[in-house]
Amino acid sequence: MEMALARYGIRLRRISRDYLRGACPLPAHQSWSSNESFIVNTQKNIWSCQSTSCIAARGGRVGGNVLDFVALMDSCSIRDAALSLQRSFGGTACLSLHCPEQRSQESRMEGLPQFRRTTVYTPLSFVLSGVDCRHPYLAERGINPDVARLFGVGHYAGRGIMSGRIVIPIYSPQATLVAYVGRSIDGREPRYRFPAGFRKSHVLFNLHRAAKEADRRTVVVVEGFFDCMKVHQAGYRSVVALMGSTLSEGQAELLRQTFQEAVLMLDGDDTGRAATRIIAARFRQYLSVKLVHVPAGRQPDQLSLNEIQSLLVDTR
Repeated sequence: MEMALARYGIRLRRISRDYLRGACPLPAHQSWSSNESFIVNTQKNIWSCQSTSCIAARGGRVGGNVLDFVALMDSCSIRDAALSLQRSFGGTACLSLHCPEQRSQESRMEGLPQFRRTTVYTPLSFVLSGVDCRHPYLAERGINPDVARLFGVGHYAGRGIMSGRIVIPIYSPQATLVAYVGRSIDGREPRYRFPAGFRKSHVLFNLHRAAKEADRRTVVVVEGFFDCMKVHQAGYRSVVALMGSTLSEGQAELLRQTFQEAVLMLDGDDTGRAATRIIAARFRQYLSVKLVHVPAGRQPDQLSLNEIQSLLVDTR
């Protein structure tokens, strides 16, 4: 379960040796009042969400195991969840689950890139208006108004689940607007609100811009939205964000098909260092890779533009 949580970039608070707790990350969860409803038992590898509305949305089920969790996060079958875990972490992930219909479907799709098989980008039917690209929070994070305007990032004061948050538009590789993510600026949980059903493991933030760069050779890979904007602001336009510290199969395929070289610039904490080692090992199978070591305890968006340029000066 801990590996699965890390795969989706989910961080929970440890309340004892065997238990984690925090906001429910499931797409079915819609309650704003239950910020501590999600509990994980790391010894038994099981989870539960105590939110009444979330339980109802899942047909009355309170929780489940790691396969149930991945199936809900990715809106897929239990068998596909097992195969997904196997691709990510190796091992024999419940391959005894058989279904003739599923085997037939897999046979028809054999040979197609993984992200093309599983990813469906549904365009949004609306665009948020009145987004304030000059909000003080953006200045505090070191993002200038021109870059905020380019990325469409700003404070949204309208109605809906993104109200009062910094909204961040997410685009498909084909430059189609597919979602908004809302960043809390008043301590409200969750810190980042993703829309129900959105599967960030199938998207790379800013890929549609990075892919337009002249040579499409090298891409800088960071963890977060603000890391990406700050690196872009420092003059490195070909930059994408994982939206977490893990690299999914779909994201890896998007990078492999678009670029020849990846520059890993993940956070300077223990999680970022560990993720750098894991992702670099995977990249080396199909991409040239360079490592940039962000100072300990810091992340790219906390660096000055000069510091970012100094770290990346040899990667152009």
